[in-house]
Amino acid sequence: MERKFIPLSVPNIKGNELEYVTQAVKDEWVSTGGSYIETFEKNISDYLGVEQAAAVQSGTAGLHLSLIQSGVGVGDEVFAATLTFIAAVNPIRYVGAEPIFMDCDDSLCIDPDKILQFIKEECTFTDGILTNNQTKRQIKAILGVHVFGNLMDMEKLVEIADQYNLKLIEDATEALGSYYTEGKYKGQYAGTIGDFGVYSFNGNKIITTGGGGMVVAKKKEDLDYLKYLSTQAKDDTTSFIHHAVGYNYRMTNLQAALGVGQLEQLESFIETKKANYDLYKELFDQNEKVEVIDFDATIRPNYWFYALRIKNDPDIQGIIQALHEKGIQTRPIWGLIHEQKPYLKAQSYKIEKATYYVKHILNIPCSSNLEQDDVRYVAECLNEIL
Repeated sequence: MERKFIPLSVPNIKGNELEYVTQAVKDEWVSTGGSYIETFEKNISDYLGVEQAAAVQSGTAGLHLSLIQSGVGVGDEVFAATLTFIAAVNPIRYVGAEPIFMDCDDSLCIDPDKILQFIKEECTFTDGILTNNQTKRQIKAILGVHVFGNLMDMEKLVEIADQYNLKLIEDATEALGSYYTEGKYKGQYAGTIGDFGVYSFNGNKIITTGGGGMVVAKKKEDLDYLKYLSTQAKDDTTSFIHHAVGYNYRMTNLQAALGVGQLEQLESFIETKKANYDLYKELFDQNEKVEVIDFDATIRPNYWFYALRIKNDPDIQGIIQALHEKGIQTRPIWGLIHEQKPYLKAQSYKIEKATYYVKHILNIPCSSNLEQDDVRYVAECLNEIL
């Protein structure tokens, strides 16, 4: 009998989603108005323990709006990760700014120590303005990513942002549900610590609306204006008066209805993902050629993606192909952004660990509906190949 295909990461839609989406259709509220949008916003903000949230078209849209509201514009610069998906960097260019690419640490997240080293060695800070000595441009923000559900070192990043008058934008698109269990930010969720936090509900995220995203902010007035921009900057909806250039970035009611049903299951998804992660750890424990990368000990992760570090000098593409032939979908980590054609001329700084990890990381099946027999099969196949 042919074994079923095991995908990398797919949605788990087995709750009240169909009921809520059907109701939205029956109500004929299917576009960017409707009660499910406000319900989803409220439920997310309640879950995160923040005052409010703004539902947007995508995580990318949320980052774009956050940069605008952070005052980043033409000729400015932003510290950004090179080890991430390119959607976390492109919005910097949308606003006419330039990224300065930074290395990762062993969490795979942006390295705050190298940011600080760059500032001390390569910048001047005068009258609250941080200037890049090489380009003579002002650096206005840090845009970091909580990679695979792990958390960046927010204590260090907040300290750097406060000291050098930088806005701090958390790309929490992979980390909904992750929070600190120790330290200064104990009990606080990914996305709720910086000036802005952005979440994604793309099809492969821990909960999905098919597309869509959510933004939270430290200051209520920032989020209010961000939401205003996301709906075409309407100052008078009757007379079509607009006092700013707005965007069609609002989430639809159909997406929000799906999201309401998904959010109800988030903690059970995390519970399943943790059990499968722990099982992978156990099954690879005796294989000296591979290591399941740990999540930080000071957090409760959402266990979104599982990352294997393949030791020695692996042929990652060869491993991926061999697993594909056995009905298992895997993927390499992203190509480094500073090596992508649109960013070859951008400044990068001491990229070392990211260069190592991009050659050694393999992502393996991690869906929240993944069965433990499937986990065992994946591990068995990998242990044979390696």
